[in-house]
Amino acid sequence: MIETAPGDPERILAASEVAAWLRDRIRTGQVVQGQRLIEADIIRETGATRSRVREALQRLESEGLVVIEEFRGASVRRFTRDEIRQIYRARMALEGMAAHDFAVADDPGRKQQLAELQERLNLVEHTGDHPAFVRANDAWHSLILDGADNDYIRGFVERLRLPLYRLLFSAFYQPHRIDDANADHRRITDAILRGDGAEAEALMRQHVEEALAAVMGLGDVLPS
Repeated sequence: MIETAPGDPERILAASEVAAWLRDRIRTGQVVQGQRLIEADIIRETGATRSRVREALQRLESEGLVVIEEFRGASVRRFTRDEIRQIYRARMALEGMAAHDFAVADDPGRKQQLAELQERLNLVEHTGDHPAFVRANDAWHSLILDGADNDYIRGFVERLRLPLYRLLFSAFYQPHRIDDANADHRRITDAILRGDGAEAEALMRQHVEEALAAVMGLGDVLPS
């Protein structure tokens, strides 16, 4: 069961909290595409009421993460290969714009953070610690979104990344994927620190396109 607020063991979780719990389970692969989401199981694990569980599922349906069918209930949405391509192409444009806007921004504090984060990526690149690299990779992408200072870009990118996060994680287990990804990171970081918006955007678009190719190379992990 999800822990309730300290000192308030009887508090019933809000629908937003149940939705956040389910999002995290989808993101981390604890529930997979096509898997049914049984209301009774969610109630038992979260302690939430049935009405709030249903509201949470409806929220996730509006976000495109869940499908609710009459007589079958809710399940994690399946994405076709074509839909995955569309998601990554949208990310190419949005994250490219974010890299451009961060590069031209007068934000020395965040740019220093980016340089430090790149050093962290470099340190873990050859350790074989894939989860540590994925965490640093997430932080790197997130910082670039912060540096763009555009809530709409951030919101759209986060919504696009979430349903396919497990595929992104799996892609880093392919040979040379971490090396290739971090080589991209270094070039993009350098362009941002130099303030070259056009180069940062072009490199980020290429980086996301290469990530798509890596995901498409997962073979049987992907839907038909």
